[in-house]
This record gives sequence, structure tokens and C-alpha cells, in this order.
Amino acid sequence: MRGMIRRLVAALALLAPPPALAAPPPATVVVAFDRDSITPLIVEGLANKQTGRALEANDPVRIASISKLIMALTALRLMDEGKVDLTRDVSDYLGWKLRSPYHPDVAVTLSHLLSHRAGLSDKAGYIIPLGESLEAKLGDPAAWRDTGPPGDAAFEYANLGSPLVATALEAASGERYDRLVERLVFAPLGVKACLNWLGCGPDMEARAVTLYRDTGEVARDAPEDLPPACTIPVAEGQPCDLASYVPGTNASIFSPQGGVRIGMMDLAKIGQALLRMERNGFLSDKAAELWIYALIGSANDDASGAAAAGFCGYGLGAYGLLAFDPCKDDLFQDGRERLGHGGEAYGLRSGLWFSIADDQGFAYFTTEVPPPSGEVETAAADPRETALMVRALEMVGE
Repeated sequence: MRGMIRRLVAALALLAPPPALAAPPPATVVVAFDRDSITPLIVEGLANKQTGRALEANDPVRIASISKLIMALTALRLMDEGKVDLTRDVSDYLGWKLRSPYHPDVAVTLSHLLSHRAGLSDKAGYIIPLGESLEAKLGDPAAWRDTGPPGDAAFEYANLGSPLVATALEAASGERYDRLVERLVFAPLGVKACLNWLGCGPDMEARAVTLYRDTGEVARDAPEDLPPACTIPVAEGQPCDLASYVPGTNASIFSPQGGVRIGMMDLAKIGQALLRMERNGFLSDKAAELWIYALIGSANDDASGAAAAGFCGYGLGAYGLLAFDPCKDDLFQDGRERLGHGGEAYGLRSGLWFSIADDQGFAYFTTEVPPPSGEVETAAADPRETALMVRALEMVGE
């Protein structure tokens, strides 16, 4: 009888469901870099939950607002070619007069736009689809606010400035914005990246990281959203066709404010170029000094209002992480100053940060992060992101 009971228990055990497997962690990559090396530190989670494909260190992901730093570098490189002047009236490039309705006699420059000091606002929206007019968007009074003339206007982080900058760069060069970034930034640094998947190609598309919100729903870049699907914003009734697109008319279609797709190993190469900018010829001495002094000037300018907006100063497409007031954004919890740019969108938090003094930097992203809790969201505001950076520092022995 006992033997029969044991056999029945064993049979029932075979029928019982297996214990539930732990859910994979959110897709996360962190790499460390110095002037000469790039080292993957953390690679975990799935690139896509539906296929179950494991994430790899250089899988391309939408890096959100770090794209603005890449845009600034493109502008500086084009300045080195003598094709743009960051202090010139941007209307000269656009071919139509750009003015704040509150300050119609004051010119707006690329420098104002790259530093978020032009008086723009995102209240009118900042995505202008193919087939719609950038000029008309900027003619909407809701696209502006009255906090001082351009250049002296109080700081306001406005994505709407990015389509203006990218369109002006197109007009000055005669090149489509995505191709301009490829020529001036990606190719010289040996980086494989693209904007809105244009030019990435099938190999990169196959390794795309799908972004998920903290609720688990797909937010961006699911396989069905990649080419041959249309990957640019298009007005209703307009074909998804760039063959007739005229550079210098509406570069919003390339999402210059946040649309770069790049892997973290490649993003680190851009960080390396900034760490060693004095010796690699990527930027001229003039461009490098302009970039650095714009950061220093904004950090020292309390009137900019950047600290109140959650930024430790904001120069030309970059800002700082500081461990002291007025902003005290100590993401790494080690009291050190760093430069770079962060990103937040579609459940992703990302960053490219480096310390010139320590000759060290990090490029990273993590997904399934809750949306910002309010208007002001410092880099250190998300506890999971902060814990990730502390973990990365421990791994490099800091």
C-alpha cells in the first residue's frame, strides 16, 4: 500500500505545473569608457519580449534627448567647415523670417536654439510631419513665451528648437539632416547609427531594442514598426516618400530632438571624442572652446533659470551633473562633476556622461521606467537610474 501511495504522489507531482520563472529584468546596458578603451559592464534583459532575443551590448536603441548633443556636434563641425555661424540670424539660413512675436526686432541664432534660450515653448507641439510647414508651426503664438528677448530669455527646455536647428543646418549645407549627421559625426568616429531608422539597414534593424513602458506595453520600435514600415512622421494623405524632400524645409521628420538609434558601444565612441577633443581633430580648437565655455557660462549664470528647470546649466546641446546647489544633480552619488546629456522618453532613461578630470565616462540606457513625476526631473530623480550608476561605479572599482 505504501508503495502505491508513493507512486501516486510521484505521478501527481509530474502533473503539477512547474514553478513560475522569474520575469527577465528590464533591458539595460551600461558601458564604461576612457580615452582609449570601451568596456561593457552591464548587459541584461531582452531586446524584444515577443521573440525572447537576449540583449547585446551594442544593440541599437532610441536614445531620446542625447540626440540633441549629437545635433550640437553636427552644428559645430559644420561651423568648422565655414558653412554656419552660430551667432548669425537663423532666418538667413531658413529663407524666411523667424521672430518671437514678443520681440520682433531681435534675431534668433543657432546658439540661442541649442542652449534653449530663444524663448520657445513646446506648448504648440514640436513634431511637424512630412507634408506640413515648419514655418507655419513657428507662426503659432503658442510656440513662444515672453520671458525676455532671444539670448536673454529665461531658460526653457524646448524640443521645438531642434527641428529649427536641423533645418537650418540642412539649408546651409544643402544636405539632408540624417546624411549630414552621418558625414560629420557618425562616419568620422567609426559609429554605426541613424535617425528614425533611415540608413541603419537590415542588420541593425534585426538587433533593434523594443522599448516598453513600465506597464509592460510596447512604446516604440516593435518589429512591425521597423522598415519597410514608415518610420518618419507623415501628414494624413501624404505618402511616406523622401524622394522629393527638399533639404532646408522641415527636418523635424528626422526627429533631431530624440530620434537617434545607436548602440551603447558606439555611443561611447562619441563620448571618447569629447574626452580627447584636444588631440583627435574631431572639433577644431575654436569649436571645442566654444562648446566648453558655453557650458561654463551657463552653469555660472543663475539668471538662466536652468537650475530651476532641473539642469545644472545648459550650453550647446549639453549640461552638467553637479553635487551642489543650485541644482545638485548627483546622479552617480559620488560628488563628482560630469558633462554630457541624458534622455527620457517611451519608458527609457539614458545617458552619456563623462568627467574630463577623471578621464572616465559612461554610456547607458535602461527601460520600463515610470514616466517623470513632475515638470522638473533631474537626472538623479529616478532611483533605479541612480542605483544603476552606483552599481556601475562599483564595477569599475570606484
